[in-house]
Amino acid sequence: MHPLTPLFKGGLVLIVVAGIVISNMRDRIINFFVQRFAPDEVDYTDYPGDPVDWVLANNLVLLALLIVVGVVVAFIIGFWVVWRFHQFRITGSHVEVRKGMLFRSQRRAPLDRVQGVNLTRPFPARLIGLAKVEVVGAGADSNVDLEYLATAKAESVRADILRLASGARSARLAAAGGPAAASAGHGGVREQLVGSMNAGVAGMIEGVDLADVAPESVVKIPTGRLVGSQLISAALWVLFFGGIFVVTLAAAYFGMTADGETGVEIVIAMVGISLGMGIPLVIAVVGITWAQISRSLRYSIAPTSNGIRLTFGLLTTITETLPPGRIFAVSVSQSLLWRPFGWWTVRINRMTGKSASQAQSSSAQQFNVVLPVGKRADVERVLELIFPDITAEQLAHLWEHGVIGAASDDAFRTVPRRAAWRHPFSWKRHGWAVVPGALLLRKGWMWRQLAIFPLARMQGISVAQGPISRAQNVASMQAHTVTGPVSATLSALERDDAQALIDEVARAAVDAVTSDHSHRWGEQDAAGSAPQQPVTPPQPVAPYPPVTSPAPEQN
Repeated sequence: MHPLTPLFKGGLVLIVVAGIVISNMRDRIINFFVQRFAPDEVDYTDYPGDPVDWVLANNLVLLALLIVVGVVVAFIIGFWVVWRFHQFRITGSHVEVRKGMLFRSQRRAPLDRVQGVNLTRPFPARLIGLAKVEVVGAGADSNVDLEYLATAKAESVRADILRLASGARSARLAAAGGPAAASAGHGGVREQLVGSMNAGVAGMIEGVDLADVAPESVVKIPTGRLVGSQLISAALWVLFFGGIFVVTLAAAYFGMTADGETGVEIVIAMVGISLGMGIPLVIAVVGITWAQISRSLRYSIAPTSNGIRLTFGLLTTITETLPPGRIFAVSVSQSLLWRPFGWWTVRINRMTGKSASQAQSSSAQQFNVVLPVGKRADVERVLELIFPDITAEQLAHLWEHGVIGAASDDAFRTVPRRAAWRHPFSWKRHGWAVVPGALLLRKGWMWRQLAIFPLARMQGISVAQGPISRAQNVASMQAHTVTGPVSATLSALERDDAQALIDEVARAAVDAVTSDHSHRWGEQDAAGSAPQQPVTPPQPVAPYPPVTSPAPEQN
């Protein structure tokens, strides 16, 4: 690890806390040391002035300097011990981190279970060229963090982890970078400190060299579009908090009027409520909106030899690599407020390796967004990265029937007319289709959504019926996959259609699992096969084939 790792992992907080304690207890601290080292020289308790003036007046500068030096040396020794016993290693089967001298801990991430590798650069660490490598595991709270490394070394470590996780056992023949990258892991403490700080300044000005990424992002999000989309979405928060504010004002007004309060007293109360509630509500809305905007600025998405690389963040920059075979569901959605502008967003379900509480945070949800806002062309480019074998004809068919839908020649099995009251505005859109390698779920009128589930990574599918559904001869279905923002449920389906869904998914999933090798995308390269595309695809989405079993007539 980098020698400054302890400082960024709590050392700054420790120094601040120590400074506050010393500032508030300086009289007691000085009196303690005076009684221990110079009890007969002076009596500090009788001195009413500032402690610094007292030290100067009694010629105790040398003693004070020795105490300060001792505290600094104690901090340095403590940081050195923490750094010395914080180590990691990468083997052919796992990534392992060990730390602690008295209380030791060890975390290990098997390479064949790696779901992604994230490179996080918090703003203070960016200033001196440091980054954190987060190896995303497959279970809850299974991530392994390598923090902190010099940015060039972090890129090299990230590439090594992805290469080993891909199934390849030999290094690439091409050079991985310039002299800085080659020497990032060598040299003494001084060389690491100076080198990382120089790289940090250069990275802030020129950016970090990502040699394995396409020259440019395949999607460019104008700042105005990004800000506008978040402001439109913030209108919902304004309506919500504004409703609470108006109800509170109205209740206070009518309550005071009923009690016979005068006009001046009512005005004063209204002003007090407005300031007491209005300011916190404004701060909350602005904070939520700014957090979303700042996390999405500097967005880029590009293909690499090890998957899709996403970069986002204004102050804290996060670069994550999604290896092939680690995306369990994809959704293309559009809210009613975005419809006049033709904006869409793309989200995915993936294993994050975080605990249940961490996964619910807004920062964790950002890792499920692969396109914050974009036009149709932007969405199509992102889908081409996720499914590289999809053709232009297939993509157009998917868009017209799945995303926009429903068309006159619709191949989706939808809600029967007798159950339309359950989805009065979207019953013609609410449906499913099975295509080679994927299950498609389409629903929503106010919030349009098309969900794509690669069959090779589905865990199963279930159908349920309640008493009312049984009386109407309809059923609900759920596709079982990893949790995330992509919804995997449909309700009010024809019972025979639901049974046909189970049969079709069972047949198609066998073929998909047999032909899918994306979880070991580098094995063929290691065996000397012909070069492959930068991103090995999951099963492509083909045009909708005719359903194999006849659809029952809807009543």
